Amino acid sequence: MIHDRKSTTMASSLENLETQLELFIENVRQIRIIVGDFQPQGQNVLNQKIQALVHGLQEVDKLKSQVQEVHVPLEVFDYIDQGRNPQLYTKDCIEKALTKNEQVKGKIDAYRKFKAHLLVELNSVFPNELTKYRAIRGDERPLT
Repeated sequence: MIHDRKSTTMASSLENLETQLELFIENVRQIRIIVGDFQPQGQNVLNQKIQALVHGLQEVDKLKSQVQEVHVPLEVFDYIDQGRNPQLYTKDCIEKALTKNEQVKGKIDAYRKFKAHLLVELNSVFPNELTKYRAIRGDERPLT
C-alpha cells in the first residue's frame, strides 16, 4: 500500500513538472515571437512574458525535490539532442534486448549440441572414465 501511494505521488509530481515545463516552453515560444518582430509598444507584454518565464523557472525549481528519485539514462538526452522522440529509447532498448536474447539462445543451443556430441565421442574413446564422470555428476541419462 505504501509503494502504491509513493508511486502515485511520484506520478503526480511528474505531471506537475511536465505541466510547468510545457508552460515554460510556451512562454519561451511567445517571447521568441515578440522579440522576432519587436515593436516598442510591445515592451510591456515582453516584460510580462519575461516575468512569467522567471516565475516558471521558480516553480520548476520548487518541484525538483519531489522528482529527485527519478533516474533518466543519459542516452535519453542524446535522443533529445538529436531531435528524436525520447520514447523511442525504450522501444530501441527492447529491440536490442530481444536481438541479444536470440543471439544468446543460439549460443546456448550450440553449446548444448557440442556438449552432447563431445560426450558421445568421449564415451567411445574413454568409456570407463566417462562412466565415473557421469556417476560423480549424478547424470544417469543415456548418451545419444
